[in-house]
Amino acid sequence: MTSVIVVGGGPAGLSAALFAAKNGLDVRLFDTDGTWLHSAHLFNYLGVGSVNGDAFLRTARQQAEDFGAERHQGEAVTGVSSTDDGFTVSTDDGEYDADYLVLATGANRDLAEELGCETTDDGVVDVDVTMETSVEDCYATGAMVRAEEWQAVISAGDGASAALNVLTKEKGDHYHDFDTPDTADEVFGGLRDEKV
Repeated sequence: MTSVIVVGGGPAGLSAALFAAKNGLDVRLFDTDGTWLHSAHLFNYLGVGSVNGDAFLRTARQQAEDFGAERHQGEAVTGVSSTDDGFTVSTDDGEYDADYLVLATGANRDLAEELGCETTDDGVVDVDVTMETSVEDCYATGAMVRAEEWQAVISAGDGASAALNVLTKEKGDHYHDFDTPDTADEVFGGLRDEKV
């Protein structure tokens, strides 16, 4: 099974993990819980009237897990390297291999630098519209790629974009993740809120 490692558990990382896991990829998410979202209250996130950052994270984490993402809560990534088959991520607990890597570590760009990802004149990680870096099959998201546009909704979109590009590479021809009310039972099963 195609494997994806996501480093970072804020909106970008959780979104990438959700989209990838929901569509059948093997996902490991490493989350040290250092996201800025803990100090936020979201009034400007489209579709969300008002939610505390901590509550938003609980819901997002549960969504990713419900679709099969394996969260490694509190397990810090200490290094990354490219291999012939993808990437190896190191932690104090061991090494993990993946075909694809999504970096979602906020303004900390150390892992991208370690991999040799190119940066812009502003010092952010250089990505294309799909969030892919100069290192093939490695993606960077959120504050890693933006000098000042640090918004949860933008970061979540970056994570979704990265995951959809991975899915396009794996499944072909501009893969889309688009659910309808007719497919809700199949997709969500017992997770679906019948009141909605």
